[in-house]
Amino acid sequence: MPPGISTLAADAPTLSAANTGFMLICSALVMLMTPGLAFFYGGMVRVKSTLNMLMMSFISLGIVTILWVLYGFSLAFGTDHGSLIGWSSDYVGLSGLGLTQLWDGYTIPVYVFAVFQLMFAIITPALISGALADRVKFTAWALFITLWVTVVYFPVAHWVWGAGGWLFEMGVIDFAGGTAVHINAGAAALGVILVIGKRVGFKRDPMRPHSLPLVMLGAGLLWFGWFGFNAGSWLGNDDGVGAVMFVNTQVATAAAMLAWLAYEKIRHGAFTTLGAASGAVAGLVAITPSGGAVSPLGAIAVGAIAGVLCAMAVGLKFRFGYDDSLDVVGVHLVGGVVGSLLVGFFATGGVQSDAKGLFYGGGLDQLGKQATGVFAVLAYSLVASALLAFVIDKTMGMRVDEDVEVSGIDQDEHAETAYDFSGAGGGAGSRKAAPGPSDAVSAAPNKKVDA
Repeated sequence: MPPGISTLAADAPTLSAANTGFMLICSALVMLMTPGLAFFYGGMVRVKSTLNMLMMSFISLGIVTILWVLYGFSLAFGTDHGSLIGWSSDYVGLSGLGLTQLWDGYTIPVYVFAVFQLMFAIITPALISGALADRVKFTAWALFITLWVTVVYFPVAHWVWGAGGWLFEMGVIDFAGGTAVHINAGAAALGVILVIGKRVGFKRDPMRPHSLPLVMLGAGLLWFGWFGFNAGSWLGNDDGVGAVMFVNTQVATAAAMLAWLAYEKIRHGAFTTLGAASGAVAGLVAITPSGGAVSPLGAIAVGAIAGVLCAMAVGLKFRFGYDDSLDVVGVHLVGGVVGSLLVGFFATGGVQSDAKGLFYGGGLDQLGKQATGVFAVLAYSLVASALLAFVIDKTMGMRVDEDVEVSGIDQDEHAETAYDFSGAGGGAGSRKAAPGPSDAVSAAPNKKVDA
C-alpha cells in the first residue's frame, strides 16, 4: 500500500471481479503465513516448549480478528484525525459497509481490503512471540496482544498506510510492511525482552532447535504465503506493478538465502538448514518494503545485503546480553531496517512511483524519508511495548515460575506435550508420561549456542 497508489487506481472506479478474486486469494495466502510462522518457530524451540510456541501464533488469529472487526479497522483506516489515528463509525463492527462499496477508489470492495489488512494485523504480534520463547504466561501473552495491537499496531498502520497518516503523507515508501510489520514487531520484541529478562540457562545450556524439518516446513509456508503478502499489497495488477513485486520477492529471497549460507560457511564452516531457512526469511523481510521500488537486479542486491547483515546481527544478543530466543530482532528488525533504507539507494523511479534513490539520481531525499519512517516506528514501538510489558509484569506477572520454565511450559500452560513417546496419547492425561528427548538433541549440525 505505497503512497500515491490511490491516485493511480482512481481511473478504474468500477468493481473488478478479477481483482476481487485475486485479493481474496492473497488474503488466504497471508492467513496461511501465521500457521507457517507457528511451525517455523515451533521447530526452533526445545521439545518442552513446542506447543506453547504454536499457540502463541494461533491465539493471534482469534484475538486480533475480533478486535479488528470491533474497532481495529476503523483506527487504522478510518478518517484521519491529526495524522496520527483514524476513526470512522461506519467501520466499527464493519456494520456500515455496503456489499459492493469500493475501497477508496480501487476496484475491490471495502470488505476485501479489510480482510486482507486483517491478515497483516494478525501476523505482526505473532512475529514478536519468537523472542519470548519458553518463559511467558499464556494469559499474559494474550493480554499483551490485545493491548499491543490497540496501542501500537493500529496507529502505526494508519501512519504508514492510512490516508492522512503522517508517514504516508511524507512519502515514506513501505510497499507491504517493512515499517508497519517487521520493524514494528522487531522493536516490540526488543522492548519486551529487555523488561522480562533472559531464559533460565541463557548462554549456558544448549537451546538448539528440536525439529529442523518443522523449521523448513514453516519457512516454505512463509515463502509461499509471502507472495500474497507482497504482490497483493498493490490491491490488483492492472498495471503490472504487482507482478514486479512477485518477481522481486522470489529473487530477493533466493539471494538472501545464498548470502546467509555463504556467510555461515565462512564464519562457522557449514551450510545448515537453519541458516537456509533464516536467510530466506531475512530476504522476504527486506524485500517487503522495497520490492515495489526496485528492479530485479536491485532485488538481488537488497536480498544479498540483508542476508549477510541479518546473519551477522543474530549474534549480537550474546555480545549485548539480551535474550532474543528465535532471532526476531536479528531477522525482522534488522531486515526491516535494511530493506526500508535501501529504498533510498535502489529505487528506480519506474515501478510503483517516480521516487528515485541515490544510485538512480534521486539524491538523498528519499533516503531521508525512509530513515524518518524507520526510526519513528522503531522508537515508538520499542518504548510503548516495553511500557506495556512492564505494566503487565507488575500486575499479573509476565513470566512463568522458574521451575515451570525448567520442567517445560507446555505441560503447565496447556496440559499437553508435542510428542508422546509412551504411546498413551498426547492429551492432558500425558502429564505423568515419560519425558521427551533432551533439550540438547539437534537434528543437524549447528554451531550456534542458541537458535
